[in-house]
This record gives sequence, C-alpha cells and structure tokens, in this order.
Amino acid sequence: MPTDTVRDDIRTFLTSRRARLTPQQAGLPDFGGRRQVSGLRRSEVAQLAAISIEYYTRLERGNVGGVSEEILDSLAGALQLDDVERAHLAALVRAANAPNRAADRDGGASHVRDSIQQVLDAMTGAVAFARNAHLDVLATNQLARALYEEALDTVEQPPNLARFVFLDERARRFYRDWDGIAHDAVGSLRAEAARTPGNTDLADLVDELASHSTEFASRWEAHDVEYYRSGQQHFHHPAVGDLDLDYDALEVPADQGLTIVTYTLAPTAPHAPAFLRLQQNSSTRAETPSTSAEQPAP
Repeated sequence: MPTDTVRDDIRTFLTSRRARLTPQQAGLPDFGGRRQVSGLRRSEVAQLAAISIEYYTRLERGNVGGVSEEILDSLAGALQLDDVERAHLAALVRAANAPNRAADRDGGASHVRDSIQQVLDAMTGAVAFARNAHLDVLATNQLARALYEEALDTVEQPPNLARFVFLDERARRFYRDWDGIAHDAVGSLRAEAARTPGNTDLADLVDELASHSTEFASRWEAHDVEYYRSGQQHFHHPAVGDLDLDYDALEVPADQGLTIVTYTLAPTAPHAPAFLRLQQNSSTRAETPSTSAEQPAP
C-alpha cells in the first residue's frame, strides 16, 4: 500500500470518526448557533485528546511519524473508538511508517493442512469451515457444505464470501440480515487491508468488488472496520427454511490469517427441527454417489 494511500486512509478514517460525534456525545458544551462542520471540529478533538490543534491537524493529514502509543490512546478516547477501531488506527500508523514494506499475503492463505480438515470433519454436530482473511473458504465439513451450498456453487475457486454477498443475488435471500453481513464483510476486509498493507491480492479483490458493486464501494468508503468474532447469524436455507445459528470465529495461531468459523444451535432452540433436517440432508447427500464420479468425462 503506497504511503500516499495510507495517509489518505488515515485522513478519511479520522475525519469520518469525528464527523459521527456531536459535542453532546463527547461531553462538550453546546453554545447553540449553526455549526460549520458535521460532528466535532478539529479543535474540539484536540481539546479532548489534550494535544494542540496544530498537532492534531498534522495527524489528520496522515503525518504520523513518531506518534506515540499514548497519543493514539488519547485520540481513541477523544473519538470514542472501540477496540477494533483503535487497532485499525494503530495498523494504519504502522503502515504509514513502513512505506517500503514488501508484498504481504499472510492473510491470504490458499490451503489448509490435513489436520485442520480432520478437525472440521470431527465437528459432526456443527457447521464448520476454514477461511482466510480475504474471506476465501478453503475447507468445509459436511454440514457446512449443506448450509453454504449456494455460496460454494461458483466458478471462482476458492469460493469467496464477500463475492457471494455482493455479487450473487442469492445472498440477499440466504442472509436474512443481509445489511449486517454486508457491513461485517466490508469491515473485515478494511481491517485486513490496514493489517497487511502490501497485500496486492486483497487490493485486487477490493478493486473487483468496488467496480462491480456500488453497495460495496459506498461501504468501503465509509471506512468502518469490524472483526467477525461471535454472535448470531440469520439464514434462510432454500431446503430447510429459516435458521438462527450462533457463530464463533476461532483463529488458528499456527496458520497466519486462518480462521475456523463454527455455527451451532442448542437442541431446544426454536429452529432446532430445521437444523436437524439440514443434518439429515447433509448425511443423505454424503451417502449419494456423485453422478460425475460414476460416468467418464465426455
């Protein structure tokens, strides 16, 4: 990621964060009258961060050489950044101060070890798949193949969840909270872009999505960041209907950028019958011989 691009990202990130805060939300007095800017002024952010307005202006322009962790913490407090946003800002600062960093594809692993596949296959009562930080699905278990059959049905290999969300109309039916998953997907890629600034593969993916999806492009320009860690996802499966599943994202320390995502459901949950049908369907499909395997290629 070129230095100028990183500086632009820092500028846009900081201005967008202060634009979303009102003086009241920041605990500042409101003297009334018409304000020239939306959100906080630079002088107000500087006041809250206990730094000079000249120094804050310099930081907002992307000139972050020599900035300390204490200053970043003060900025995070002034702008009310959450932990993910604070980590994102720190990653951008590191990238700006290391402009000659070589291409970095750590988040874009292209395969999984056999032992990871064995772990996935052992999770017979849960949907489980392994993905990299680009949201490429690299390995699945039987139940994941049943749940994500539409997302995995793609010419592009490996299948990519961001492409599915933004470029495949079936995603809007599959994800009942499409807006939420779209926000999470863009936020995850935004955070990864700052963490691995030399990642040309990720840059190519972002360019592809932005050029084919105005939804993606506008969300990317918002500079929101997100970590997909745990929560509940709302699906509509074409064969079994609605499913509200609890998810957990488990990072694999031995494999940079690799995450195992699991979806589970308590036996007494409202959609337990549908989840049981999904399990039964996946077992039936696994036992049915593939037509292409039985017949020679033409």
